Amino acid sequence: MIKIGLDAMGGDFAPEAAVKGAVMALDRLKEGSRIVLFGDSARIGEVLAAEGCDADRFDIVHTTEVIEMGDHPAKAFQAKSDSSITVGFGYLAKGLINGFASAGSTGAMMVGSMFAVKPIEGVMRPTISSFIPTLASRPAVLMDVGLNVDCKPEVLAQYALIGSAFAKSVMGIESPRVALLNIGEEPSKGNAQAQAAYQLMEADGAAGKYNFVGNVESSYIFTGKIADVIICDGFVGNTILKMAEGLYQINCRMGHTNDFWGQMNYENFGGTPVLGVNAPVTIGHGKSTPKAIMNMILSTERTIQTNAVGMIREAFAEAK
Repeated sequence: MIKIGLDAMGGDFAPEAAVKGAVMALDRLKEGSRIVLFGDSARIGEVLAAEGCDADRFDIVHTTEVIEMGDHPAKAFQAKSDSSITVGFGYLAKGLINGFASAGSTGAMMVGSMFAVKPIEGVMRPTISSFIPTLASRPAVLMDVGLNVDCKPEVLAQYALIGSAFAKSVMGIESPRVALLNIGEEPSKGNAQAQAAYQLMEADGAAGKYNFVGNVESSYIFTGKIADVIICDGFVGNTILKMAEGLYQINCRMGHTNDFWGQMNYENFGGTPVLGVNAPVTIGHGKSTPKAIMNMILSTERTIQTNAVGMIREAFAEAK
């Protein structure tokens, strides 16, 4: 059985949005999957009752504390030992759940990722990624989207290895095309970071570590023509992601909606997976709606089922 842990107390509208999202996910989960809710059992029960959902359809782990958005992540993770996030990571580290998701404190989720489940051996810095819509038949993976705003070239080259393994497992692409986001296609383009990263990624590609296709300009990333995995530092990636979200909102207000623009709605992806750590962890937006929570749960389930963590671990073992 697959057990998917959800922080029921995480997010601006918790526990209502989190629990309602979990209820919405029930009939969409694969056979053999079960949701484990971490949080105040009384409040969780009230929402379930209001939704007309039997509490027996979930495993509920009662916790008495919540790590708030304003708390210092590292200090709160230790001091609030009975918080939904800390207890959830304890279960994940012991293998009592197979993955953990939260729309709560991003900082606390990263503390748990780094110190409870720990990075995969060889990974310098874990990363967070996001699916972005393309005009092709499938989305692309963009990383990093905000975790590491300053990256050494060696870290960017590792992101390429992580992203390739992730795309193979979750998206089912045999040989994902990996590109470095840059201001031009030529190897000599960009700043010192981009030029050095290009050389490392080109060498990795020649060694067969992943399918490196060179630089990609930002005008092409939503076409899906050049790359399946797009590598950049967290500053650039987060800027692109928020620009896309802003364009989606503008188009909605102008009445311009279609399937492509609809894919830019964060609710449809739910959350961003933390890649490079030893267990599936998904971080959701603080303003997550029940629909976003539902998709975050389903995304975590997919990461578990496709053994994305195992494939990333294997990629680093082979590259060692």
